[in-house]
Amino acid sequence: MTSNIRSIAFYLPQYHRIPENDKWWGEGFTEWTNVRAARPRFSGHYQPHSPLEANYYDLTDPAAREAQAELARQYGVYGFCYYHYWFNGKRLLERPFDEVLRSGHPDFPFCLCWANENWTRRWDGFEHDVLIAQKYSEQDCLRFIEALFPAFRDPRYIRVKGKPLLLIYRTGLLPDPKAATEIWRDAAYRAGIGDLYLVRVENFIDRPEPEPAEIGFDAAVEFAPYWISRGQPIRNLREADGPDVLLPDDLSVYDYETCMNNMMAKPLPPYKLFRGVFPCWDNTARRKTRSTVFVNSSPVKYAYWLSQALRHTIERYEGDERLVFINAWNEWGEGCHLEPDEKYGLQYLEATKLALQQGELYAELRSLAKKPGFDYEEWYKDLQAAMPDLLGQVEQPTLHLRAFANFVQSVNMGIGDLQAEGSIYDQVRKRDELIAQLQGSLTWKLTAPARKVIEKLYLAYLKVKDRSLEKR
Repeated sequence: MTSNIRSIAFYLPQYHRIPENDKWWGEGFTEWTNVRAARPRFSGHYQPHSPLEANYYDLTDPAAREAQAELARQYGVYGFCYYHYWFNGKRLLERPFDEVLRSGHPDFPFCLCWANENWTRRWDGFEHDVLIAQKYSEQDCLRFIEALFPAFRDPRYIRVKGKPLLLIYRTGLLPDPKAATEIWRDAAYRAGIGDLYLVRVENFIDRPEPEPAEIGFDAAVEFAPYWISRGQPIRNLREADGPDVLLPDDLSVYDYETCMNNMMAKPLPPYKLFRGVFPCWDNTARRKTRSTVFVNSSPVKYAYWLSQALRHTIERYEGDERLVFINAWNEWGEGCHLEPDEKYGLQYLEATKLALQQGELYAELRSLAKKPGFDYEEWYKDLQAAMPDLLGQVEQPTLHLRAFANFVQSVNMGIGDLQAEGSIYDQVRKRDELIAQLQGSLTWKLTAPARKVIEKLYLAYLKVKDRSLEKR
């Protein structure tokens, strides 16, 4: 039994030279150029974000791509969503993905997101200085989708309900999105691919957007950080539970925890919305000045947020529509990456894996609750009594512990029949084996409370099991 949840990380196919960037930004430019040059702007500012063991890879190197896929797989990331750059028939940063497609390696799931924005000198503060523009037309709509057919036919391509999953970054920029989707779907049918599963990226909302179905889309994905949920800017780190540090006037600084709480608390729309999370964010490397920084982030808070996104997904969706999106795998220039860095090492990846494992357990418990023949009310009373006792044993429960407590205290969850004993026991055993393999103090902070919760859960189950047997 698995939850069927698929965690998909946005993937930037940069980190290699292209002639256009040599012309626009200087000879030899890659994203690493910005990352290496970043400097802290205030006391305690975490910059630069340096990859662990100076892993400044080149994405034209097949070994680098294989290593990324292996690392992602090891920590539970299901697949990558590659940004796709198409400008009226002109593609940019296409080589890494084209080589993945052509070579068949790495053997790791993927999908595409058309990043349909103009490229400008926004990094230099000249947003209206367009380097390459989007030019939309019906003819280009057709050429765009036909160019994706080889990817859609690849067995590694991520599908939902048997349909290739395609994301569009900014549907609001399309002159007629519904007409575009009709062209795309018709072309895919005629090519023998079948229907498409179209998802709009939802973030750039300064006015109400139509529901996905109204513009020919199947669903939306919550892009994180969701800018309207970022909260009020702060002028001193004290406002985010930090030290007394006055912040530079040109920076837009926000509290990660506030954004996290706002995104979790915002009303859910009536349409299908896949949840999104981000581990951290700081685009100082790209912007130099006038950058946006989220302070007060940590692997523990990210783990809590991801666990809540997983819970929401398990409760609302079934089958292969259980998707959660993480921004991002490797947005180093935006300080937004799961890939290990010198400060945190593997901690964000460890947090990802642990949250996903908790999601698996939660999904299993919900499934067992549907089975007949078990006194659910008695079991739930015992579990409710056990949880406060557990929380009382921890002087300062971590966000991660509270996340797991939220998982196991859902009113819709229970254990179904006496066959559950082996399953829960296996979960405890597997978690112990995992802990024995992992290193780092943060991992112990994350796993020890969760392990105690599982043990309490198992003891509560045994207690009710014995009571049920006594009644027979």
